[in-house]
Amino acid sequence: MRVLAWNLWWRFGGAWREREAGIVATLRTVQPDLAGFCETWAGEGTTQPQLLADRLGLAHAAFAPTSLPPVPVPPEEPSQAGIEMGIGLISRWALSEVTVHELPHPQRAGPPPTALSAVVDGRFRAIVTCIEWEPRYAQDQMIQARTVAELATASDLPVLVLGDLNAAVDQPEMAPLLAALTDTWQAAGADPNAVTLSSAVPQAPLEATKQIDRRIDHILARTNGPLAVGRAFLAGNHPINGHHPSDHFAVVTDLSL
Repeated sequence: MRVLAWNLWWRFGGAWREREAGIVATLRTVQPDLAGFCETWAGEGTTQPQLLADRLGLAHAAFAPTSLPPVPVPPEEPSQAGIEMGIGLISRWALSEVTVHELPHPQRAGPPPTALSAVVDGRFRAIVTCIEWEPRYAQDQMIQARTVAELATASDLPVLVLGDLNAAVDQPEMAPLLAALTDTWQAAGADPNAVTLSSAVPQAPLEATKQIDRRIDHILARTNGPLAVGRAFLAGNHPINGHHPSDHFAVVTDLSL
């Protein structure tokens, strides 16, 4: 199956409608069987994951609100007003046991960040999340990484963790996750120098010095037997009609659990 993880940059940046066309075009090219999204949105009677699933002809979608990153208050533009920040999942196969898990945040005030989990086709569990990134909340990021690792090991089913983990594989926040799961990018022998948050993107958050020009978006796997990983590659890493689809690139892996 083909799995994708992508931070969609919510409705930030002003040109989100134009970017959305690029998101759809990228997904149609990649044709994922399962996709996990961070910084996705809900509002105006629908969710972005549902809209994307409809565009791709995928029958199943789920959305969960999260607090990371916080939505702008006040809104930066009218189209952000009343729109939720969230994480999402779209799938070719049925989703069951859809659950929203609150993640600990002892340092950052406000509502909790979340992880969204679902059993896919009764065969494996998928977990989508976006965890803390700001250096002043480093304790939150570490405890959230540990919590996601605990969620991933709580199931007897094979597990995929998809998301923006705001750390590269050589940074300490990834250690608890990599102790429990396999980095499918490395397992595929893909480019070790690949980045998913590139300073070459005009809208890149250059202030995120810990994350910039690193591969911080991941597809991690835990299986009950051998993990078969084929190709892994980036997507959404070029402008479409003058706009990068997101400030992040997507990661894609072909694998069998």
